[in-house]
Amino acid sequence: METTPSHTLGLGDESSIWFNLTPLLRGDPENPMRILMQMMDRYGPVLPVNMANQRVVLISEPEYFKHVLVTKADNYIKYFDGLKPIFGKSMITNDGALWQKIRMPQQPAFHPDMFAEYIPYFLRAIDTKMAIWADLAKTGETVEMVEQTWTLAADMICKALFDRDMPFNPHVVFKCVKTYTDVMNHRDIRLRRQAGEVFELTDEDPAKAMEVWASVPPAVMAADPREERERTLLTMIQAAVDDPSVPEFDQQQAVDELKQYLWAGTETTALTLAWALYETSRHPEMAERIRREGEEVYGDREPAAADYSKLAYTRAVIQETMRIYPPVWSLIRIAAAEDEIGGVKINPGDRVSIFSYGAHHNPKFWPEPESFQPERWMAGNAKKQVKYSYIPFGAGKRSCIGGAMSQVENTLALSLLLRRFRPEYVGKNPAGLNATVTLTPKGGLKFKIHELG
Repeated sequence: METTPSHTLGLGDESSIWFNLTPLLRGDPENPMRILMQMMDRYGPVLPVNMANQRVVLISEPEYFKHVLVTKADNYIKYFDGLKPIFGKSMITNDGALWQKIRMPQQPAFHPDMFAEYIPYFLRAIDTKMAIWADLAKTGETVEMVEQTWTLAADMICKALFDRDMPFNPHVVFKCVKTYTDVMNHRDIRLRRQAGEVFELTDEDPAKAMEVWASVPPAVMAADPREERERTLLTMIQAAVDDPSVPEFDQQQAVDELKQYLWAGTETTALTLAWALYETSRHPEMAERIRREGEEVYGDREPAAADYSKLAYTRAVIQETMRIYPPVWSLIRIAAAEDEIGGVKINPGDRVSIFSYGAHHNPKFWPEPESFQPERWMAGNAKKQVKYSYIPFGAGKRSCIGGAMSQVENTLALSLLLRRFRPEYVGKNPAGLNATVTLTPKGGLKFKIHELG
């Protein structure tokens, strides 16, 4: 009897919360988030829903986010069913003492003091992208912006963190990422197998996508270093493998750690930058303000580490983008023990969906929440925000290890790209949303690139 490979189940398996949440999102094809917002508004900020063989509790208030992510963090286990084929046993899929042992050797790579070392490599990747955009401006070709920003983010990660040029075709890998994270692709394969249908896997099937993906981290590790730098994330990971005091950190663990950076770190950075370019195309006065700020801060030279803090408006655009379009629109946790949230009993095994998009768009915490206003993040305005009403990188000890670095990447990229180019959004207006594991633009973001004189 044929068994279905795990990577063809995953996200679209009928036990996966990502698959079970999809029926709740069907009522508004252009913005499925509005359905959940309406449900929370009608039934309250703690909403238990029985779905197939599991109970899902949706929460949308900052005080409950704090309860799950900070106050009682040890009572709520990180949920990554369906994503282990992507991330293996990397720290993103672990909890407790093992998670701490795996994270500790990598933490120094994300200390803010390291960013000054990374910035020259971010800039080399941005230069490469600008050369490509110069050609696109000449041809007038229409491009898909998320693919453009994904390939840029992957290049920045490889150069800065791994001391490598990309030893893979990032456009091919991008399509694999997109294929696997589309929940309905998995459901289609599962149903066809259950029906006994005989079919061949194509390049666009999740199983084929995962075969390509599995080859990427080993290729990065085997590639020749660019500069033989002594202090990179990759050298830190390799040192952990060689450390007998951390037996859990074997060679497979090293491969799996690369997976989380090459996938999760790349995709969330890429989505934020793509949505920021979409908003600045719709608001050309914002793009012009970003250009002027770049001229004032670093002029004709390359930006340096000291310039990042001075790019206040550009950074505010990135922060507002993550509020409007949080790449991870919901964080999932599994209750390990009985608890209570907002008067609702939580049972062991319940899936708790931390609906960050809901808090980011709640008028209780954000005046005119649907309006894109970078000024919210300037002149001390951020200090007035309700704590935990903005969690694009999660919160508490399990918050994203690379969140601060991602903001540096995107702020520099947005500043430099808009100083030289005018990316013109030519897709459906407004762009629709597609919600699976991440919040992606429905059908992509179509752009034409214009070079400024």
